[in-house]
Amino acid sequence: MDRGLTNGVTGFVDELAPALAQAAGRANLDDDEARRLLLLEAFNLSAAFIDSDGRHTDEELWALVAAFAQHGHLPGVSTPETLRRSPMVVGTKAWLNKPSDLFETLRQADQLRGTNLARRYYDEAMTLAHIIVSLDQFPSETELAAIVAYQRLLLTALASGGPTAAATGGPGTAATTNDGDEGAIEEPPPDEPPEPLEDLLAELDGLIGLEPVKEEVRLLSALLRVQRLREERGLPVVDKTKHLIFSGNPGTGKTTVARLLARIYRSLKVVERGHLVEVDRGGLVAGFVGQTATKVADVFDRADGGVLLVDEAYSLTRGGQRDFGREAIDAVVKQVEDRRDSMVVILAGYPAEMADLIAANPGFQSRFPKTILFPDYNDSELVAILNLIAEGNAYRLTDDAHGAAEAWFGSHSRGRGFGNGRLARNLFEAAVARHATRLVDVADPTDVELTTLEARDIASVPVRNDGNEPSAS
Repeated sequence: MDRGLTNGVTGFVDELAPALAQAAGRANLDDDEARRLLLLEAFNLSAAFIDSDGRHTDEELWALVAAFAQHGHLPGVSTPETLRRSPMVVGTKAWLNKPSDLFETLRQADQLRGTNLARRYYDEAMTLAHIIVSLDQFPSETELAAIVAYQRLLLTALASGGPTAAATGGPGTAATTNDGDEGAIEEPPPDEPPEPLEDLLAELDGLIGLEPVKEEVRLLSALLRVQRLREERGLPVVDKTKHLIFSGNPGTGKTTVARLLARIYRSLKVVERGHLVEVDRGGLVAGFVGQTATKVADVFDRADGGVLLVDEAYSLTRGGQRDFGREAIDAVVKQVEDRRDSMVVILAGYPAEMADLIAANPGFQSRFPKTILFPDYNDSELVAILNLIAEGNAYRLTDDAHGAAEAWFGSHSRGRGFGNGRLARNLFEAAVARHATRLVDVADPTDVELTTLEARDIASVPVRNDGNEPSAS
């Protein structure tokens, strides 16, 4: 019988017993008492995740019996059928609705002593959760959603710190781009270990807005982690493609999320290097017969071991009879198949056009079955992005300037091509130009005056609803 859950429970107890003793302030805490408490905690977690989708499969219940019957936690239970008829599992998913008393005890100890005991609980609890979901060959969407919800619950209790912007174009968000020539490739040093998955997911949660995107990435991460556990235990795994379509307007954070996803893939051992290479049509299509396939191969060589983001991918279908975009599509499909185990490809662009692209080649339909929709930012989210851009450039907005910015964003028509984060950056640059003009007549401006944007600096920037961005002039 698979020993995955049995070993997971043992690890949970062994890792957290010292943490429990430390939180209690009792180095001599009775070991049997601590282990009894932790076994009960592990059972509650396991039963709740088994119950999360209501299926209670034989695989799950046999594993529960094997892991806990030996500790006396399942009196009178010897088979899945007897366990199904008991109240030990049915209805226990409600246990996941709030942090447990044990977790809160560890968290309070952290606050008092500056320790990191609750994070150790989080790590072990999430390992146990993924083991439970990996017991079935076909994990349900409900089980994966339960993992994501519980992650958020515990991370919210642990986390502190402010948001970051996914689409500001500011420091730390510039993409590795390639417009057809060799470009610099950002990637971790080869000897640097992968970043902890939980830290990357917390970074994802820190992005402004993009809630549907965060949910999809978390679900994808949970599925990949479950599949990895099954592979490590020699269990069959359903081979699902990891390639994606990112659909949405410009400036909605697609490049930032793609870079973060590359690091997540590296953490999950899906790719080796974890870097992002970004190209558009110009980076893939050549001007002469026979050159396009070579150009595509060169791009895939640079992206191998990481993630390739093809921006405005639908443009590959544009052009006349002598255009080589179709040749590029065929070459991309071939490269995706040849390197299916070594890299991930993301196609990005407007929703309708991306649907046309997928229909243009049957190979795309099977290799890119998953689409993640990037919604436009609302007005308050755009103000938050504007704030981050300002702070990154040593400026601040007055309260009145915040109100003026929200009104300015609200005056723009929403639809195809809406600028989103790019609109926020262009507003900042235009407002700074007006701020500088306003201070020309100030003989000796203070540091505060030099770095403060007022409502008039924002409100004086023209609103353009003709598809053009605001000008700094």
